[in-house]
Amino acid sequence: MNDMTRQRVTNQDAPSPLHHAEELTMGGRVAKIVLGDALYTLRITKAGKLILTK
Repeated sequence: MNDMTRQRVTNQDAPSPLHHAEELTMGGRVAKIVLGDALYTLRITKAGKLILTK
């Protein structure tokens, strides 16, 4: 077994982007998110939970 076969690429090798919900909503409670042709709504509830709907 050589070095190339022992190495594995995992998601831990490259950190995921970090976004603050408050920044996405610009201090409000709602943000619109586009993925491809679909439009989603991200809401911050009064309890501080996130809800993503299409």
